[in-house]
Amino acid sequence: MPEFVNPFSGMVPERKMTMEELVRAIRLDVAGELEAIHGYMAHSDATDNPLAKAVLIDIANEERVHVGELVRLLSILTGEEDEFLKKGAAEVDTMVKKIAHPVQATAGEGVPSIGSLKSG
Repeated sequence: MPEFVNPFSGMVPERKMTMEELVRAIRLDVAGELEAIHGYMAHSDATDNPLAKAVLIDIANEERVHVGELVRLLSILTGEEDEFLKKGAAEVDTMVKKIAHPVQATAGEGVPSIGSLKSG
């Protein structure tokens, strides 16, 4: 959320960040970008104005690029981020292989919801 009412939110500390602090700050930046994507997409979904919808989706996609940039930076700074991301992807791939008909997350009609996935 914006912190414009806090006059100290944009102040530079008296010292430079340590590497650990920088990594934590970038992780927080990633979270901020994801939060922004969520907000822009929610606003896009909430309007029927075609121009507003197009602009909001375009901005959300720019934020997705920022996530990629920040995650790549984390990978370089930590030297191990890629391994954790690969491990997570592999875990999901294993789960996909166990499902006969994997569901793709797409917007529109016919997309299963939590309720439609319940058995019985």
